[in-house]
This record gives sequence, structure tokens and C-alpha cells, in this order.
Amino acid sequence: MKSALALLLIALPGVVPAEILVAKRTLRAQSVITAEDVVLQAGEAPGILAAPEEAVGFETRAIIYAGRPIRYGDLGAPAIVERNQIIALVYRQAGLEIRTEGRALQRAGAGETIRVMNAASKAVVSARIAPDGSAHVSK
Repeated sequence: MKSALALLLIALPGVVPAEILVAKRTLRAQSVITAEDVVLQAGEAPGILAAPEEAVGFETRAIIYAGRPIRYGDLGAPAIVERNQIIALVYRQAGLEIRTEGRALQRAGAGETIRVMNAASKAVVSARIAPDGSAHVSK
């Protein structure tokens, strides 16, 4: 009987209460989060941030309403390239580097891949945004 009870307790999924990060006020999309924007609150949910340090300095990808938990997918790196911004489009291959102007077709932070239109040929390519704001084409 004792072993059956132990087995039942192990098999039942349990919810462990923890602290989760929630918005203190409504946060608009594309706003950078500060320590004053978030608060820890008792709760449990997978995929929810658990510390203010995980959110401060990141940018909201969509609106987050006051009292709502902040999920990892709600945040991203702050945008350094705006939509329609003219940026350097760079292609490197075997010691050869080609640079031209391109128009960003999306907002993006460093490390994100976006679509960029070559200003001269009007061809659209995928490129990764570098920390300096240039777009690097891989193939």
C-alpha cells in the first residue's frame, strides 16, 4: 500500500509555486524595458521570465498589458535598424567583399535575419544584422 501511494505521488504532475515576472504597467510594442516596468509576483507557468535581469534592456515585440506575465517570446534585442532604413549590404566570399546600399524591409536588432532590398538591382535578399547596423548576406 505504501509503495502504491508513493508511486501515485510520483506519477501525478505537480505545480511548484514560483515567482514570475509581470508588467507593472501596460508596455507598448517596441519599447525598451526598464526595472521600473516589471515586478515579481507569485505564480507558475512555463516559458515565463523569473527575474528582472532577464527582461531589462530588451525590447517588447508586442503590447504587454499590466499584470500579465512576460514570456521569452515577448522580448527581443533592441532594434538598431528600422523598416525602410538605408543600410550597408555586405557580401563576403573567399576574400572578396562586395558592399552596396540596401533598404531594410523589417525592423531588427543585432543578430536577427531580415529581408533587405538591394537599392541598385531591387533584388530582395536575407541578411543578418551586425552590431554596427550593416546587413551581411550569407549566400
